Amino acid sequence: MTRIAALLLGAIAVLWLSAPARALEVRAAVLRVDTPTLAPISRLDAVPDDLGFAGAALADQDNGTTGQFLGQTYETRTLAVTPEEAEGALDGLLAEGIGLIVVLAGQEDLLRLADRAGADALILNARARDAALRDADCRANVLHVAPSAPMLADAIVQFAAWKKWSRALLVQGSNPPDRALGDAYRRAIAKFGLKLVEEREFEDTGGSRRTDTGHVLVQRQLPIFMQGARDHDIVLAADASDVFAPYLPYHLWDPRPVMGSGGLRPVTFHPALEAWGATQFQRRFEELTGRYIREEDYQVWLALRVIGESVVRTGAADPAALRDYALSDAFELAAFKGQPVTFRDWNGQLRQPILLYDGRINVSVSPQEGFLHQVSPLDTLGLDRPESSCDQFN
Repeated sequence: MTRIAALLLGAIAVLWLSAPARALEVRAAVLRVDTPTLAPISRLDAVPDDLGFAGAALADQDNGTTGQFLGQTYETRTLAVTPEEAEGALDGLLAEGIGLIVVLAGQEDLLRLADRAGADALILNARARDAALRDADCRANVLHVAPSAPMLADAIVQFAAWKKWSRALLVQGSNPPDRALGDAYRRAIAKFGLKLVEEREFEDTGGSRRTDTGHVLVQRQLPIFMQGARDHDIVLAADASDVFAPYLPYHLWDPRPVMGSGGLRPVTFHPALEAWGATQFQRRFEELTGRYIREEDYQVWLALRVIGESVVRTGAADPAALRDYALSDAFELAAFKGQPVTFRDWNGQLRQPILLYDGRINVSVSPQEGFLHQVSPLDTLGLDRPESSCDQFN
């Protein structure tokens, strides 16, 4: 480059930096649909009132830090509603001109809200893990920041395959979400070449899970229930209802590693993670909220950072423009998990590493070393392009 050209480029840069930034107000919302649920087995898992909303507060800070240099401001509304109130709350947000909406809801409510919102809104799914949402029931106006159940199952089974623990005993609960999760593990077992030696179903009788009577009953039931199993290397627990899996590791008949819903669990994030700059992120969250982070907090934070990054790169706040950019090859976002995350353009699922967490430390991260893919190793987790029947992103 000649000296004159360099001087011209420098002058252009000075003019660009000194030009007044165009003001842009970015308005978003987090809509949390709360459904009645049983108390968790452990009181340590009690759901905080600001679940998800705490992640939104941190995301607004992070987006605002960058935005202030570009004349961008970020404001996020947070609403907690019942399923009966959800459609009215959505209508109110759309009437206010808020078309960027992070949703914490189950599959049924998410689909209902996405269909009601229509093409003029962008919905970011920060909770629902159902495979169908990335498959036959996908929606063009929905991007999935929450990982799917197949992604989580693949992450665990991939680790077992890497360890050469090839014989799996699957124990699933009796409720529909448990059986759906069991299907994800069966698929993962077949995908990565493990052998499913036996399946068992633990019946949810509706008894107490937290009182002395509850855990004593489980302590007596589980070893007998697990007795006489075929020879196996690992126990995979599919317990989306949180009924029995946390008890499994120390109540087996044959001592074996437990993975899935108990023991070693696949998660998007956890409070013990310190690698890849996560320590600073964790401290900022804890200073802001006074508690440790949960997966829903991280997923809401990540969804709003997707919006913030897309706004910075496009200079727009229009839902359609942000969706198109997020699905493009130009999009990537740092997520404190060792590598940038991107979206799958065939079903709107965010590619991301899955952490394997034992309740105290980060044991491993999937995808595991040696599992290759023609596009990205992250696409070894969950539904790959040929496996998804989603036709809304063509």
